[in-house]
Amino acid sequence: MERVVLVTGASSGVGLALCRRLLEEDGRIHLCIACRNGQKNEATRDLILTEYPAAQVSTVEVDLGNLASVLRVARELRCRFQRLDFVYLNAGIMPNPHVNFKALWHGLLTGKVLHMLTTAEGIMTQTDRLNGDGLQEVFATNLFGHFILVRQLESLLCGNEKPSRLIWTSSSNARESAFSLSDYQHAKGQESYSSSKYATDLTSVVLNRKFNKQGLYSSVVCPGLVMSNMTYRILPVFLWKLLMPIMWLIRFFAKTYTLTPYNGAEAHVWLFKQKPEYLDALVKYHSCTSGLGKSYVEPRKMDVDEEIAEKFYQKLLELEKQTLERYSDLLD
Repeated sequence: MERVVLVTGASSGVGLALCRRLLEEDGRIHLCIACRNGQKNEATRDLILTEYPAAQVSTVEVDLGNLASVLRVARELRCRFQRLDFVYLNAGIMPNPHVNFKALWHGLLTGKVLHMLTTAEGIMTQTDRLNGDGLQEVFATNLFGHFILVRQLESLLCGNEKPSRLIWTSSSNARESAFSLSDYQHAKGQESYSSSKYATDLTSVVLNRKFNKQGLYSSVVCPGLVMSNMTYRILPVFLWKLLMPIMWLIRFFAKTYTLTPYNGAEAHVWLFKQKPEYLDALVKYHSCTSGLGKSYVEPRKMDVDEEIAEKFYQKLLELEKQTLERYSDLLD
């Protein structure tokens, strides 16, 4: 039987490149693309089928920042499929990003600028807001919506003949310093994206502990610095055009400057070909590109405290219980 692969955030950037690359690896998979915009969903499907006319491609519409939408799509997927082999939890948002040029200049003077440019540490801030469920929008979209989706799809992910895989798109910007257990939705800070990605790393670690014996394995990847719709919102387009030659040069010193979505999907595709039993649950797999354009994957130990990860997971379960009480009509 063909493997069933679900990809969230598949209409552009790394998500779309990943869909293409997966079909290059195995044209027999059933690819299910999940986007929040129905028209973009169908346009993406048509585009993929133009390039891979023999492919099996279906769509589901889901807004990961809306719990009702997540519950509806989980119900639809449970009706449509008997199992899921891969779920790429890729969708994410970075609303109203701002660059702290003063911090960037300070980094230049102190010799830390390359580190800052490769991790965005200290130079990137976002303005978050509450969504319709009363949750911080970035936390809800980047992590909690995916967490609820996974929880609702356990029957398709656990106990199959072959292992099932969760592959989360994290970031080199995932930093413990931006995350707090007492404010895990990051309502009080200005680095909600970094906080949500660190929370992603914590969640993946615990999911392995809870579900490996049931045949479900979780991994996290970093696509590197990719020029995508999300990235282009950080600076005006004309500035990006001026900076691009410099960024190509930086890649000789910063291997995480993957720049293109195709290169950014390298680690995602690499994991597609690995046996999960032999992977390290405490490793993040980074897409890298050499100065001469060769793509490769670099495993790096994650800076996570397993005790904090467990405590955070319990908070997610508590929040799940609180927030789903109002959606009893959408639960089985």
